[in-house]
Amino acid sequence: METVLRPGGAELHVEERGKGAPVVFAPYWSGHPTVFEGLLHNLAGDHRVITWDARGTGRSTRSGPYDIETDSSDLEAVVEQTGEPATIVSVADGMNRAVRVAARRPELVGAVVTMGTGPFARMHFAQDEGMVASDSVVAAFLKMLERDYRGALRTILRATNAQMSEDELRDRVALQLEYCPQEAAVARVRAWADDDPTEAARETGRRLWIFSAPDVAGPWLPPPERRRELVRTLTPEANLEEATGAEGPVSRPDVAAKRIRRITAAP
Repeated sequence: METVLRPGGAELHVEERGKGAPVVFAPYWSGHPTVFEGLLHNLAGDHRVITWDARGTGRSTRSGPYDIETDSSDLEAVVEQTGEPATIVSVADGMNRAVRVAARRPELVGAVVTMGTGPFARMHFAQDEGMVASDSVVAAFLKMLERDYRGALRTILRATNAQMSEDELRDRVALQLEYCPQEAAVARVRAWADDDPTEAARETGRRLWIFSAPDVAGPWLPPPERRRELVRTLTPEANLEEATGAEGPVSRPDVAAKRIRRITAAP
């Protein structure tokens, strides 16, 4: 599987490795798949691991549109090409697309794994202290994306990856700048800020697994106890598992892979 053709002539670049139960990685708005290479490489030891470039990024067609529904339909087409029920592993706005596919095509998706927080809408954080709850902060970040794309990437990556050295931060910013053009990044972040995926998340039900950690996303999200409350209230059937920040998919890919294997091994 190297290319998935979409209506209008768009081509999605897809890569596959390994053998076994399929795991599809849902890309987020600017993230290069190699950021999670440790996890993907580990899983490829006994899974079919499928990664792909969302339209406008990487080696896929460099044109939009870059809205949630188009991206969800593209993800659905990639999962459909696997030929059997798959587990979708997602991060950030990738989880919004993943639960939509899972809700409308349950025969295609055995499970959705979200890394970080659950697939919620900004309005559900309205009374909380996290930066995501502030309209002015989100608006300022969007404006920064439009005026100083490099600076915006550096700001968000520094805030959510405090463990990075200056050299690591510089390299990550350069990687994401090359991978995702500004136009696609701005449009996808705007779409994510306005989206409400909770109905699809509820429909996904027990197939939704939320892997979280106390310090996920830095100051952008409210404290863990508030996030737990949101999971119980908005997605009561979802499975919530928490770990320390040192056990994340990048810092400890072996731990994250072990959790995913437990899900893919279930009947």
